[in-house]
Amino acid sequence: MDASEFRRRGKEMVDYVADYMEGIEGRQVYPDVEPGYLRPLIPTTAPQEPDTFEDIINDVEKIIMPGVTHWHSPYFFAYFPTASSYPAMLADMLCGAIGCIGFSWAASPACTELETVMMDWLGKMLQLPEAFLAGNAGEGGGVIQGSASEATLVALLAARTKVTRRLQAASPGLTQATIMEKLVAYSSDQAHSSVERAGLIGGVKLKAIPSDGKFAMRASALQEALERDKAAGLIPFFVVATLGTTSCCSFDNLLEVGPICIKEDVWLHIDAAYAGSAFICPEFRPLLNGVEFADSFNFNPHKWLLVNFDCSAMWVKKRTDLTGAFKLDPVYLKHSHQDSGLITDYRHWQLPLGRRFRSLKMWFVFRMYGIKGLQAYIRKHVQLSHEFESLVQQDPRFEICAEVTLGLVCFRLKGSNKLTEALLERINNAKKIHLVPCHLRDKFVLRFAICSRTVESAHVQLAWEHIRGLATELLKAEKE
Repeated sequence: MDASEFRRRGKEMVDYVADYMEGIEGRQVYPDVEPGYLRPLIPTTAPQEPDTFEDIINDVEKIIMPGVTHWHSPYFFAYFPTASSYPAMLADMLCGAIGCIGFSWAASPACTELETVMMDWLGKMLQLPEAFLAGNAGEGGGVIQGSASEATLVALLAARTKVTRRLQAASPGLTQATIMEKLVAYSSDQAHSSVERAGLIGGVKLKAIPSDGKFAMRASALQEALERDKAAGLIPFFVVATLGTTSCCSFDNLLEVGPICIKEDVWLHIDAAYAGSAFICPEFRPLLNGVEFADSFNFNPHKWLLVNFDCSAMWVKKRTDLTGAFKLDPVYLKHSHQDSGLITDYRHWQLPLGRRFRSLKMWFVFRMYGIKGLQAYIRKHVQLSHEFESLVQQDPRFEICAEVTLGLVCFRLKGSNKLTEALLERINNAKKIHLVPCHLRDKFVLRFAICSRTVESAHVQLAWEHIRGLATELLKAEKE
């Protein structure tokens, strides 16, 4: 494919993508395929001679699309949103064209410098404390990670290195192995499974703190666990506070947990993967109060801020805490500006070496929507979730299971868990909408998340009528 054909095919692909997005409502949100459906549909080996572009595009519709779950359908209400916007798609095209591997400033100066500035832009949108911003001479700063899971792991490893060095400086005879076996990290029992996974990869104990009646981690339960573990000779070193839990979008109490972490000299990492985008709205910014106590903070613009995956924003108060844990400088990666103090090499802030020019997506989206456009988008989703909550409350057969703060509603049929499980089975078999469940204590609960950029009140109303109809059929069958 030469440049001339690329121009032609590129325009065709943009048309195909635009047609897909415009027509996505007409596609079944969840596919009718079984595991292994795809392998018999394609050859067992790559072609010896080139295929045509037309054949490939035809196969996309024939082979790929039948197996796609349409995350951007207005009838997709599962998990949490994954962001999608045309400006971000265009920026991704440019990112692919430039094709730099931005592990250092020298590898592509614009790639590094735009990321630093975009992370400052976003930090200011969230009204983060000045300590988290790079500015011209700040000690903190932001970095784009691949996911919130990655950010949690990076923070845990940095905290592990920091506490190990501190203890060894105080007691030079202490070995790393002796310290490691005593290290303990903590999170709420509502924290995402990726936090537990970070503990496994980091080789440290992770303890779940029982949450309160609103599914939040509170000071008393955390302090009790810390005291018990210190008395047993263990070393608390890392706490993850979640703002907007995956199960029910609950919020750990930062204003209580934060001061304890300061007092105990324990690293506090905030995981706001989903909810963080809402903090650009002044009315939701109080949910972030207490961030000043944190060492690191992370959320995913690729969930709810119209920046396509992957773009997970992470800030630290002291970037030397990260670079101190991950910095290795082989001669082939060194360059003449790395010790100037004017720039940073992001390879020292992350697990991989290579990195894409992801900040282009932020730059395009922030400029083409503006802060007001992004705020309006968040507010619309929150309004739709409250609309759905109101519909559920009007039907006495159902109950709301957790406070609705942002774009997630947790609900269930009253009665045994088996009833709600049977309802979900009927919903998934019908494939008109897509939902996933969760457990809140001993209750099996359905999660209704407002996800699509194009979802409107009419889609929410249709989804509720569909759920109500299936519930009526189910309850009628139960009586027979």
